[in-house]
Amino acid sequence: MKPTGGASTRHDSDEPARKEGLLEQVLAPENMQRAWQQVRANQGAAGMDGMSVQQFPAFAREHWPAIRQSLINETYQPAAVRRVEIPKPDGGRRPLGIPTVLDRVIQQALAQVLNPIFDPLFAETSYGFRPNRSAHDAVKQVRTYIQQGHRMAVDVDLSKFFDTVNHDVLMHRLARRVSDQRVLRLIGQYLRGGVVMDGQACPEQRRIQPTPSGVPQGGPLSPLLANIVLDDLDKELERRGHRFARYADDFIILVKSQRAGERVLRSVGRFLQRKLKLVVNAKKSRVCPTGQSSFLGFTFKGTSIRWTDKALAEFQRRVRLLTGRSWGVSMDYRLRKLAEYVRGWMGYYALSEYYRPIPELESWLRRRVRCCYWKQWRWCRTRVRELLKLGTFLRTAIHAGLSRKSYWRLSKTLATQSGMTNEWLAEQGLVSIKTLWAAFHYPPDAAKG
Repeated sequence: MKPTGGASTRHDSDEPARKEGLLEQVLAPENMQRAWQQVRANQGAAGMDGMSVQQFPAFAREHWPAIRQSLINETYQPAAVRRVEIPKPDGGRRPLGIPTVLDRVIQQALAQVLNPIFDPLFAETSYGFRPNRSAHDAVKQVRTYIQQGHRMAVDVDLSKFFDTVNHDVLMHRLARRVSDQRVLRLIGQYLRGGVVMDGQACPEQRRIQPTPSGVPQGGPLSPLLANIVLDDLDKELERRGHRFARYADDFIILVKSQRAGERVLRSVGRFLQRKLKLVVNAKKSRVCPTGQSSFLGFTFKGTSIRWTDKALAEFQRRVRLLTGRSWGVSMDYRLRKLAEYVRGWMGYYALSEYYRPIPELESWLRRRVRCCYWKQWRWCRTRVRELLKLGTFLRTAIHAGLSRKSYWRLSKTLATQSGMTNEWLAEQGLVSIKTLWAAFHYPPDAAKG
C-alpha cells in the first residue's frame, strides 16, 4: 500500500490479458460446477421465470448441452432481470435485480474467470467485493489516515450509481483486458437485457423495461463491473496522492483542511462527470470533520471507530419488529430469528470500539423479550404459575400477576427479573450483545496466545 499515492506502472497496461478462448474457460465443466456451487450456497429468490435454486439441477441436466452450444454460437439470449425494491435504513427504497438461476450461474462463471484478470490491477485502497478484503479493512484504513493527521473527510455521493453506469464507458474498460468478442457481447447482452418490475412476472402482465444504462444490482457479475468502472477513479486519486478508501460505490477521501477538501470535492466531481459519465449528488456530497462523517455505517470519535446513530436506530427498529407483542409466533421461533439478526448485526458493527452503550443495549433487549413472555402468558393465573416455576416468591408473583400496569412497566419488576433471569433468558436462546462484542475485540484464541 502506498498512502502517498502514485500509480504503479502495472496499472497502466491496456494490453488484453487473454487473446482467445476466454469463453471456453468460462464454460469449462469445472468452472461451471464451481459457479453452480456458489449460486446454490447463496440461495436467493427465483427470477422472472419462477425457477427456484432447488429446481435448477433437473432443468440443467436436460437443457444445459443446448444452452452451452447457444452460448458458443452467440445465439443465447439472457432473460430480463426481475426488479424488486428493498427498504433502506433512511426510509427510502433501493432497487435490487434478481436474475434467473441460469443467468446467475453463467454470470458467476464469468466472474470467476474475469476476476483473476482484473483484480490484481485494482488499487490497494479498493476493498469492495475483493478476495481477502472487507468493509472492516476499509474502515480501519480510514482510521489509519486519521491517525496520520488527515481529519477532514470529503464524502462524494454517487447518485443511483448502479442505475447510471454508462455502458460505453464500461465496455471500453472491459475491452482493455479482454479481447474475446464473444465474452464482451455476452456481457453487453446482460447489461441491455432489461428489467421486469416485481408483480409483473406473469406472461400476460410482462413488460420488459429497457436498460440503456446501469448495472443490475444483485447479479454475481455486478460487483466486478462496478469495480472496473471505478478503477479509473482510484488511479486518478492515487496519481494525485490522495488518502482514500473505497468500497464499491461508497468512498471517502481524507485531507487536512476544509479548504483542501472543498478543492478536492470540486475536482473529483468534475472527473466523475466528465470521464466516467457518473452523476454526483451535490446535496449529499460534502466536506466535514471525520467525527461528522459516515462511512459504511461507521463514524469516528478522534481515532476511535463507532457505529453511526443511523445504524443504531435501524438496529432498534428491527429488534422492535422481532419483539413486537402482536407478532403471533412461538417464543422459540421469535428467539431464533432474533438471534440470527443480532448475530449478523454484531458480526459487522462489533467493529465499533465504543463499549459504553453495549450494557444498556443488552438490558433493553432483555426487557423487550420479557415483555413478549409476559404478553404470551396473558392470564393472571398463568403468569403466577409460570413465575413460581421460575423461582419467584409466591407473594411477589401474585402481586405482579394481578397488576394492571403496562407490559413494559412490569417487564422491569422484581417478579419478572427474579423469575426470567438473565441466565434463564440465555438458556431459552437469547444471545448476549455484550458477549458478542467482547468475543470480537478479545478473541479466546488471542488470549491463549
